[in-house]
Amino acid sequence: MSDLLQREFFQLALIAALLVGLCAPAVGTFIVQRRLALLGDGIGHVALTGVALGFLTDTAPVLTAVLVSVAGAIAIELVRARGRTSGDVALALLFYGGIAGGVMLMAIAPGGSNAKLNSFLFGAIASVTRQDIWIIGGLAVAVLAVVGFFGRELFVLCQDEEVAKASGLPVRFLSLLIAVTAALTVVIAMRVVGLLLVSALMVIPVATSQQLTRGFKATMGLATVFGMVAAVGGLLVSTLSPKVPPGASIVLLALAGFVLALGVGKFVRRGRPQETT
Repeated sequence: MSDLLQREFFQLALIAALLVGLCAPAVGTFIVQRRLALLGDGIGHVALTGVALGFLTDTAPVLTAVLVSVAGAIAIELVRARGRTSGDVALALLFYGGIAGGVMLMAIAPGGSNAKLNSFLFGAIASVTRQDIWIIGGLAVAVLAVVGFFGRELFVLCQDEEVAKASGLPVRFLSLLIAVTAALTVVIAMRVVGLLLVSALMVIPVATSQQLTRGFKATMGLATVFGMVAAVGGLLVSTLSPKVPPGASIVLLALAGFVLALGVGKFVRRGRPQETT
């Protein structure tokens, strides 16, 4: 283990895993509370179009993924809020449009991009570079700042949108803020678990925490712990066993934690008071 810690690739991968394990469940808590658990999946498919656009234009795929996923998240929130389209149908549009756009752009992109695309689809944490860490770190700071500054307002919105309106909160702005924050989180996590599995790290730790806690703050706090443990644990498994893909090992560890929490949750929850904030 000490030898691993001295290797730069593992140090960078460890930083990325910790950042993703912290941010994904923090944002996922709001998404799950608002019953939009598949939002991360939808944005992940849109981010695929952004990655493909980066390959097509020979620019940084992470940056183009940020721009496209944020634009897609805003668009789908506006469609959901203003139109007659329900939330699940709006997410389906996001799914299909993102995949179709990504496939189309990859088809006309210069040759040799498919192998690189796989690292974004399924994760390639061992290949994270210093530049990736700076980008991931900057996005993580932005995500955590939103959670820190708007946490109480977002909590009220996710509990009951009508109550939030009656309280004078800017519901439209807060809804867009959740969507944009989720988009940034997807981009943060895509190099670690991949776009196809990114939503799992936003949802599973939260679902696990809900088995053991009752309050919103406690759920978020414990979910971030579970997220970081799963991310670091999956990284160690994939590093010690190179044939094991990191994204899959991270998600499977998170699922194992959820199964374990199901067994002990009913005993832990007894006698704990309900938090309101």
